[in-house]
This record gives sequence, structure tokens and C-alpha cells, in this order.
Amino acid sequence: MKRVKPGRAPSAMNGCGALFASLFGIVWIVVALSFGAPLFFILFGVIFILLGIIQAVYHFFNAGSKRRFSVFDITEEREEPDPLDNFFQQEQPPRPVRPAASGTFCPYCGAPTKADFAFCRKCGKKLP
Repeated sequence: MKRVKPGRAPSAMNGCGALFASLFGIVWIVVALSFGAPLFFILFGVIFILLGIIQAVYHFFNAGSKRRFSVFDITEEREEPDPLDNFFQQEQPPRPVRPAASGTFCPYCGAPTKADFAFCRKCGKKLP
């Protein structure tokens, strides 16, 4: 079954990028003040700093929390696990798979199924 693997590295990298963006906002304000720029340029730097801080908090929280999301790491259950899972959280028990009933969806690809289907029409995998 495909699942979204908890990805920590993309969130940590985005958090570092957001911190650099905040530093850029500080440099922007200092340069704008030294050149006597209009108020609009100074406000642009303040907005840049605020957005950078908000993004940094979000991404660092996402990188260190138990429930995190990364669109880059969609894996199958037999593929390599996230190596930092053991460090940040304990092993979670597998989710129970419900049997396919009328009006349900394939647990592997999400295609609609019916109760009498033995295999998914889209991905071809055997339904539970």
C-alpha cells in the first residue's frame, strides 16, 4: 500500500531557507535606511522578515513532529523507511485494511471499486 512517508529533510531545508530569507529582510531594511529609501521599501523588509519567521516555525515544527507531511516521499511499505523515524518516534502499528465494499476505493491507487471486484481495474492489484 502506498503511503506518504514522513519526510524530515525537505522541511528542515525549507526552515533553513526561511531563516536566510529573514536575514535578507534585515539586510534589506538596513540598506534601505542607509540610502534614505521611501517607507514602502522598509515595509517590504518587515513583511519579508515576518513571512520568513512564520515559515521557519512551520517547517521546523513539521521536521520534528510525529505527524508530518512531505509530498516528496511517497513510498510503498516494503521500501526503505525514513532513517530518522527511530530517533523521533516509536514504531506505529500498521493500519487495519477494510475489505472492499460497494462504493469504496482501492487502497493502493484510490480508484473506485465494487464489492464483486477481485482486482482493481486501474492498478491491477488484488483487493483485500
